[in-house]
Amino acid sequence: SPAKSLYRPHLSACELALLAFPHRARAKVCRFCWQAFFVAAQSDSRSHTLCMTELSPQYWLMKNEPDEYSIDHALNAPNQCIAWTGVRNYQARNFMRDQMQVGDGVLYWHSSCAEPGIHGIARIAGNLRVDPTQFDPADPYYDPKSPPDKPRWLLVDVQAVKKTRYVSIAELREHKALENMRVLQRGNRLSITPVTPEEWHYIMDTLLK
Repeated sequence: SPAKSLYRPHLSACELALLAFPHRARAKVCRFCWQAFFVAAQSDSRSHTLCMTELSPQYWLMKNEPDEYSIDHALNAPNQCIAWTGVRNYQARNFMRDQMQVGDGVLYWHSSCAEPGIHGIARIAGNLRVDPTQFDPADPYYDPKSPPDKPRWLLVDVQAVKKTRYVSIAELREHKALENMRVLQRGNRLSITPVTPEEWHYIMDTLLK
């Protein structure tokens, strides 16, 4: 698929972006181009200084059960990338489909475990595609109402960056600057939630420095 071209090292970042997103406006292409450059660690940034200074990345909190894919699993995967399967909420799916960009920052959250909270940092690696687990009757995320010709659920590749110290929900609640984080709101059960730039930088600079 075109998105897989993001991993072809012999192409420049600009060429990668044009292959993957030929229908995008120039400004959007430039942003994707820079993100592809950032993730693939290309050496040729060419003339994208303006894009890097004017366009801001987005940030996300993504939950995964550590028995299936912990931050350690992700770090030990090929290219430190894992397919983020099992999203079965429409709002979370729409975040992946409509808003996530290659290179976006991710707070890697362990859920449904003894120590729920932040355990690592990752980034969105792209390659949005259909989640095959929805068609597998043996998979816990099987969805019999999702036909192969009109699949409901998607996945994206996530690349682990590093393991961090454990940051619990209780610790996050101690900081007034984080009081509006989506993950801390009563009744929130989404597996993917947006994180504001202010929240991201506060966590990086204060809790994970």
